[in-house]
Amino acid sequence: MTWILTASGKTLDFLNPVPEQIDILDIAQGLSNECRFSGQCKVFYSVAQHSVLASQVVQDQKYALEALLHDASEAYLKDIPKPLKELLPDYRAIEARLQAVIRRKFGLPEQESDAVKRVDLKLLATERRDLMPEHDADWEILRGIQKLPQPIRAVHAGIAQAQFVRRYLQLTQ
Repeated sequence: MTWILTASGKTLDFLNPVPEQIDILDIAQGLSNECRFSGQCKVFYSVAQHSVLASQVVQDQKYALEALLHDASEAYLKDIPKPLKELLPDYRAIEARLQAVIRRKFGLPEQESDAVKRVDLKLLATERRDLMPEHDADWEILRGIQKLPQPIRAVHAGIAQAQFVRRYLQLTQ
């Protein structure tokens, strides 16, 4: 068996995903229940909240929908920390295939835009400051990355889910 059952009652086949298997409500459900940083942050902070923030603070709002959905595959696959993901080439291939289907479903460019990559790093730096324990280790990927001036306050998963759906509707209607 290479598929999962989603909250909407659909199935998603990891080896052969197709756009008809993708549902924005499943994405909102999965991302709102998925904690960033393998759950190692000070409080529960969902990938859905991270995605909503990305869509709000991306420099050019023409990238807002792409920013909202930049981690959408994690609704189905889980948010695996980058250091571990680098050790899992099969996982990365499955993730890339699923993300390509999601991008096609929502009319996004095939490759992630530089604007979205930049906002993702800005949020990562801000999340480290606001949501992770103090630690002296240098995160090389964050060198020279500016943080948001305002702190991030984590919200409940249900609130993050509603915010995600609301933001999606704002951007698509």
